Amino acid sequence: MSEALSGAEFKKQLRAGVPKLGLFVNSHSPTVAEQLAHSGYDWLLVDTQHGPMGYETLSAMLAGIAAGGAKSLVRVAGYHDRPGIQQSLDMGADGVLVPYINTADEARQAVSCARYPTAGTRSVYFPQRSMNRKGLLGYAGEANDNVILALQVETADCIENIDDIAAVPGVDILFLGQNDLCMSMGLYEKYEFPHMYTSPELNEATNKLRAAAQRNNVILGLFLFGTARVGEFLEKSFPFISLGNDLHHILTQATAYVKDVELVSKEKGANWTRRPTALM
Repeated sequence: MSEALSGAEFKKQLRAGVPKLGLFVNSHSPTVAEQLAHSGYDWLLVDTQHGPMGYETLSAMLAGIAAGGAKSLVRVAGYHDRPGIQQSLDMGADGVLVPYINTADEARQAVSCARYPTAGTRSVYFPQRSMNRKGLLGYAGEANDNVILALQVETADCIENIDDIAAVPGVDILFLGQNDLCMSMGLYEKYEFPHMYTSPELNEATNKLRAAAQRNNVILGLFLFGTARVGEFLEKSFPFISLGNDLHHILTQATAYVKDVELVSKEKGANWTRRPTALM
């Protein structure tokens, strides 16, 4: 396995338009996280916002991802989650995704928690897993350049303030969450599923995000379920893309097997019928 890219190199490639595809991990399983780190994805994001993992489990998951060579991020509770940001980075995460950002002031608080002084207010402590490879000075001296700071764009207020948010120093990625943004904009009430995702209102908001990111040399990212729209968003200069999460991957692959077996059983006269699934 080749030497892993530094965080700074990873971000440089993204800013040059090199795609980096990844996956959210919502199961609290170090085994699953490590196995997925060997699956070919560039990065994995451990989702502590919606996943049931505590710090001890998170630590083991990040160790597994590191063993597989993928970049690791953690979605924390919010810009106010100083302990979550601190723990994630000390445990060796390459970066954090901070959800529910609405204002430039909130963006500045998130950046501050992830950067060492004097650029921020992150606390330094040794030894930590993050420092195992380069030591205290080797890690801390480069951390402000290497840490990946992503902010989630998922509210109407965030879109309204996106020009100021994108201009905050230290913001690396603006990560579009279409589901929550559609809800925040009232599009689930206005459109029948899934037409809110191709609505003119969401398209206008997305274009406003794209323009703000381009003006400030900020990387664009987003969450998708599956591969159907990856090409579309690569053309829209979104190089940092999630293809869903681990649990959805498990469900879709299991459902594919179940459908195949159901068809085969009927062809052979056994008439096995699957039980209802979460994917219907």
